[in-house]
Amino acid sequence: MSIIILGIESSCDDTSAAVIRDGILLSNVIASQKVHEEYGGVVPELASRAHQQNIVPVVDTAIKRAGIDKHDLSAIAFTRGPGLLGSLLVGTSFAKGLSLGLGVPIIDVNHLHGHVLSHFIRTEPDDVVPEFPYICLLISGGNSQIILVKSPSDMEVLGQTIDDAAGEAFDKCAKVMGLPYPGGPHIDRLAAEGDPKRFKFAKPHIAGLDYSFSGLKTSFLYTLRDNIKLDPDFIEKNKADLAASLQSTIIEILLDKLRKAVDMTGVKTVAIGGGVSANSGVRKAVADYCEARNLTAFIPQRTFTTDNAAMVAIAGHFKYLDGIFCNYDEAPYARVKI
Repeated sequence: MSIIILGIESSCDDTSAAVIRDGILLSNVIASQKVHEEYGGVVPELASRAHQQNIVPVVDTAIKRAGIDKHDLSAIAFTRGPGLLGSLLVGTSFAKGLSLGLGVPIIDVNHLHGHVLSHFIRTEPDDVVPEFPYICLLISGGNSQIILVKSPSDMEVLGQTIDDAAGEAFDKCAKVMGLPYPGGPHIDRLAAEGDPKRFKFAKPHIAGLDYSFSGLKTSFLYTLRDNIKLDPDFIEKNKADLAASLQSTIIEILLDKLRKAVDMTGVKTVAIGGGVSANSGVRKAVADYCEARNLTAFIPQRTFTTDNAAMVAIAGHFKYLDGIFCNYDEAPYARVKI
């Protein structure tokens, strides 16, 4: 009998539902929330209200596109955390209610595990997936981690940010440049037109494999401040070069620790995941590094880099195979380590 998992993702500002049958993706529906753009960031209360409006039609659409009936479901996987508590409550409550109504078990998924396991999402049976163990560079707005993935249920964090994450550095620097939210994609677009060597920003010297991006952010702000005093139009005149230099510096910081992690573990496979893995510069840098070192690189489709329910469903699929289910009294959590 087929194993059919419905995944539900509601950790931040995207409501998503996906259906996976025997590890093959049948549907993946995402409803984004544009209401946050005018505020320059996600407003938690508005996000949770939008999830309440979106979750029923999103789940219904995902089931219909998958070509199944809701009674065919083997289990319902949902993001339990980390994330915005109000948003998580919507997805958690809906999953519990649907589970009780259909008489199928629920599976709680760590949002970060979903990103790490996103490379196992297959759209065709012969799609290539990573072999264990592998190194995953997880980079998003809230997390920058280097993880040794030994199995779907055994992951070791080798290093992580001690302050801002890479995605935060992109978005916060973009905001002071006057770019729309989210700023990361705009930095990526501008960087393609600029000179990455035009400006020099501070790079941290953190022992081990941990990251830090707060110093880079501060260095960027000081550069703007000092130059704006001389030329009020400095940002507008130098947007492309600022973006290119910022992106290049972030990539250097990320790759420096990644190289050390690979040398330390001796793994032959490297994967990236999370929203920042959609960045063109990051994708090229990791691919080039792996090619030069004769390593196997897994660069996700951009569809699976941002928050989506397909990654929740595949993580739930692995837990289903191991017989790991969730009790109905389990509450969502806002913060947790992987």
